[in-house]
Amino acid sequence: MIRIAAIGDVHLGEDARGRLRPALEQAGEHADVLLLAGDLTRHGTVDEAKVVAEEFADLPVPVISVLGNHDYHSDAEEEITELLEQHGITVLEGNSVTLEVDGQTLGVAGIKGFGGGFAGKCASAFGEPEMKNFVRHSVALADRLRESLAALHTDVKVALTHYAPIPGTLRGEPPEIYPFLGAYQLGEAIDATGVDLAVHGHAHFGCEQGVTPGGVRVRNVAQPIIRSAYAVYCVEGAVQRVPSG
Repeated sequence: MIRIAAIGDVHLGEDARGRLRPALEQAGEHADVLLLAGDLTRHGTVDEAKVVAEEFADLPVPVISVLGNHDYHSDAEEEITELLEQHGITVLEGNSVTLEVDGQTLGVAGIKGFGGGFAGKCASAFGEPEMKNFVRHSVALADRLRESLAALHTDVKVALTHYAPIPGTLRGEPPEIYPFLGAYQLGEAIDATGVDLAVHGHAHFGCEQGVTPGGVRVRNVAQPIIRSAYAVYCVEGAVQRVPSG
């Protein structure tokens, strides 16, 4: 059994130092790894990212992250990535990492993802260049996720995104904004590659649990949804949430 802690959408600003740290320092008692599902900052500034780095550095478990749309807002995503990695936080964007956990291997592939919508109610690469570019960008990111997941040959495989791969975890959000919350191509990549658990954020008014058409468990770990410093999921055949920080 591998215990996966996860949290997204913490939106830390410069006034948030120490807000999560007390609970995070106990993460090793509950989990084997901590996943961050993007939107770590409020406005994507390097100063905000310094707060994120201080909160999540030097924890008793490995920390693996993707960035979210807020983290891109100030066009400093490369600097934010470098800063977090300097503090020992692995940032994924179309790549993966493999960990050893009690004799098992855990593979995590991650990408921010993008919007576009879901089967039957989605954007298509037709018409104006802006619309074609929007959809092509989403498809390209989903293809990168598929490739990184397919390259993993581990006992447990997890997909980490910011945008949602299914509409099921968006229930509670206005349907009109579903195309801006996720894309079905992410779900297709997950279903095609033998994933055990998919984790995302971004949907503050959605719901925690869902499943892909292929039967992969999906968890929305946006902090307004899980209402804690992190949620912990035990992966061993089924995916079970256990009490945590």
